[in-house]
Amino acid sequence: MILSIISAIGRNNEIGKANTLLWDLPADMKHFKETTSGHTVVMGQRTFESLGKSSTGELGKPLPKRRNIIITLDKSFRREGIEIVNSVEELEELFKNTTSKDEEVFIIGGGQIYKLFIDKADKLYITHVDISYPDADTFFPVIDMTKWKKTKIENHLKDDENVYNLEFAEYTRE
Repeated sequence: MILSIISAIGRNNEIGKANTLLWDLPADMKHFKETTSGHTVVMGQRTFESLGKSSTGELGKPLPKRRNIIITLDKSFRREGIEIVNSVEELEELFKNTTSKDEEVFIIGGGQIYKLFIDKADKLYITHVDISYPDADTFFPVIDMTKWKKTKIENHLKDDENVYNLEFAEYTRE
């Protein structure tokens, strides 16, 4: 299994505030969808709940065309259309039985989940957003450049739909 992390981060590694994204960037959303579609995505319960409301009115709805797995400490948490684990160890056990060695799995947030997996990841897909948010309350872990090598860069200049310059970068473990 190839374990990848995907996130959009500001200049100071900021990713969110009050369980919401800091920006609305269609280019980044398109990149996220194209990169993760057809794969497994793993997220924390709060990230899942930030994805909108289900048809039953509950917070959170599965991302389409992806296997959705939620990590939560809440052992009573249940939602239709997702798999739930209560620890990293439980997730690793699940993957032993359901994931091929060539399959790419994406960690999609939030901040605590990124911290749990940054040292286990094989690859990072980072959208660098050219803005700082001093009042952000959720951050991506620092990318240690002694452990990671930037292997791909694609720049997207701000435009009518995307109010900030973006750099789509891929990193592989050194």
